[in-house]
Amino acid sequence: MERGIIFDLKEFSVFDGPGIRQTVFLKGCPLLCSWCHNPEGQKKHPQVMATQTECRYCHLQQFIQENNRCCRCAKILPALAKTSGEEISSADLIERLRINSGWYAKYGGGVTFSGGEPLMQPAFLLDVLQHIPDMHTAIETSGYCDSEIFTRIIAQIDYVMLDIKIVDAECHKKYTGHSNDKILHNLHTLCNSEKPFTIRIPLIPGVNDNEHNFRQTAELIHQAKSLIKVELLPYHRTAGAKYAQIGRAYQPGFDEQKAIHAPVNIFRDFGIRSEIL
Repeated sequence: MERGIIFDLKEFSVFDGPGIRQTVFLKGCPLLCSWCHNPEGQKKHPQVMATQTECRYCHLQQFIQENNRCCRCAKILPALAKTSGEEISSADLIERLRINSGWYAKYGGGVTFSGGEPLMQPAFLLDVLQHIPDMHTAIETSGYCDSEIFTRIIAQIDYVMLDIKIVDAECHKKYTGHSNDKILHNLHTLCNSEKPFTIRIPLIPGVNDNEHNFRQTAELIHQAKSLIKVELLPYHRTAGAKYAQIGRAYQPGFDEQKAIHAPVNIFRDFGIRSEIL
């Protein structure tokens, strides 16, 4: 039995794979995407998410710590902080997933593993997958991991959603903090497999929403055996809402107000189905 850390288990997901699904969010991500809207999923360990509110005692806007004490005057306040990250055994997670698994199967769904980056907890994920062969499984991943891990996990998954954020290596490193070599290698593996998959592209204004990036992506995937479609996910200006709760400033490094450009005709030119979610 393996143990892992999750930070959410969402019911009734309709954008995380086929049908209606349960989505498990595993904690930890090796990338530091400047637009990340789940910053509480980046670190592997549980962390406090504090709410900023006016203290009833000192009447200043203060973060409320995990022990529900005001940062400034140390008075105890109502429970306004929560911990992001729950350590759980594979057996316990499987039990929770099975409670409504029949209902999800009835509507063509199953369970999706997302994050963070679910491939950062490979032993835990594999243990769960090996015990739910009757459920339809999907994964949403950046593909940033060693090829051996990617191959082992994908072999146990029914459906893959692979994020291809930026093809240009220099630009990718600038906005995610890491090279995309591992990602592109794993993309090549996926394209040459029989595994059904979707490519997801987050549309970031002025960063990757351009014809050059779309064309580079299309050239990489258009001959894939089992590509289903490309999904484009427009940037939302609420992406930075959670940063203050974990004591970080949101500094995306691009113009959030800039209009998003989505030249989807490029994918059509390559015979690839695409849609904007």
